[in-house]
Amino acid sequence: MKRYLIFVAVGPALGGFALLLVTTYMSGYWTNTNPGEVAKLFKVFVTSLQYSYLFGFLPALMMCAIDDILFHVRRIGPTLRMLLVGGIAFLLAAFNYASHGSEYGIIQWILYGLVGFIPATVSSWLVHRFVEEPQPAVATEPPTA
Repeated sequence: MKRYLIFVAVGPALGGFALLLVTTYMSGYWTNTNPGEVAKLFKVFVTSLQYSYLFGFLPALMMCAIDDILFHVRRIGPTLRMLLVGGIAFLLAAFNYASHGSEYGIIQWILYGLVGFIPATVSSWLVHRFVEEPQPAVATEPPTA
C-alpha cells in the first residue's frame, strides 16, 4: 500500500512540472529569460498543481501497478525494475503527447517521453529506497519419497 501512496504523491507533481517545462520549451518561452519569467513559471506550476494530480492520478497508479508486478518477478532486480517502469512510462508519454502539434520530431518525442520517464523512475526509486517489503516466496518442490 505504501508503494501506491508514494507513486500517487510524487508522480503527478513531478510529471506536471516536467510537462510544464517541456511545453514552455517547445513554445519558445525560454528564448528571452529573466528572473521574472522564472517566477511566472513557478506561479503557473503552483496554480496548475491541482490539475496535475487530477489528470496524473490514474497514470501514476498504472505505473505503480507495473512496478508492483515487476517486484514479484524474482529475476528482476531493483535497478532493472526502475528502468523498465521508466521505459514503459517514457513510451506511453511519448506516444500520448508527442504526436500532437505541428513540430513532430525526435526532440519533441524525447522531451515528452521524459515527462513519463522522470516521475516513474523517481517514484520507483523512492519505493525501493524507503518501503521495506518482503521478497516474494520461492516456490519449492515437495520432497520425494
